[in-house]
Amino acid sequence: MQDTPSVPKEIFFTKGVGRQKTRLESFESALRHAGIEKCNLVRVSSIFPPACKIISRQRGLKHLKAGQITYCVLAEASTDEPNRLVGAGVGLAVPAEGSNYGYISEHHGFGMTRHRLSDFVEDMAATMLASTLGIAFDPDTAYDERREIYKMSGKIVRTQATVQTAEGDKNGLWTTVLSAAVMML
Repeated sequence: MQDTPSVPKEIFFTKGVGRQKTRLESFESALRHAGIEKCNLVRVSSIFPPACKIISRQRGLKHLKAGQITYCVLAEASTDEPNRLVGAGVGLAVPAEGSNYGYISEHHGFGMTRHRLSDFVEDMAATMLASTLGIAFDPDTAYDERREIYKMSGKIVRTQATVQTAEGDKNGLWTTVLSAAVMML
């Protein structure tokens, strides 16, 4: 008898920020702020499963149990430099055809505003999906222009981003930001 593959049926998006004396404690604080601190997180790559349903953060968090193995696409970044801008984001692109898979992108780093990081991760996910679906586009054009091409193709039905940014704590505490796409089996 063959095992049934574990394909997530639902997904939700969350984000958080934490500030503490150590990097690990600030990461735990960010997980707590995001509501996923009680899970054993397993990082996965960036495929949005076919026919997967996007649910609210509130609904998703209600389904989590302490100690649960939880699959997620996770972006995280930390700094202990006062006032340094740190960011983490995940982007999503969903195909119009429900039997196709989509893409989730993740990025983390320094110096990107929330708006710029949001556009960046959304663009990455949409571009990966567009190339898979055979949508013709010029990668050197601005994302706003490509976004219109993607929408007009009728092959990409939804894009979005979940982003968390913060400035490093003024007193030098570790500041950690994270964004996650949490998958439910």
